[in-house]
Amino acid sequence: MIKRNRLFGSQTRVTFCLPRDSPPGTVSVVGSFNGWRPGEHVLVARRNGTRTVTVRLGPGQHRFRYLATGGLWFDDESADRVDDQGGLLVL
Repeated sequence: MIKRNRLFGSQTRVTFCLPRDSPPGTVSVVGSFNGWRPGEHVLVARRNGTRTVTVRLGPGQHRFRYLATGGLWFDDESADRVDDQGGLLVL
């Protein structure tokens, strides 16, 4: 699930949210906004049974995918669009 909150100016706070144990292991959000560097935005377990990470993004289109332990890449079905190269989050 992806949650968006507009901030002052042109920034948007985007929270990426997944179930705590699916998939198992560490999961990070990797995308155009962080130079496609794994481990920079790691989802953290929350008390409500989810894990999340929040990123501030400027306006425009931001491509991303999730990367889990073991090199498992996957998309978020709640992204605005998903194509064969990964999710496309449109702000």
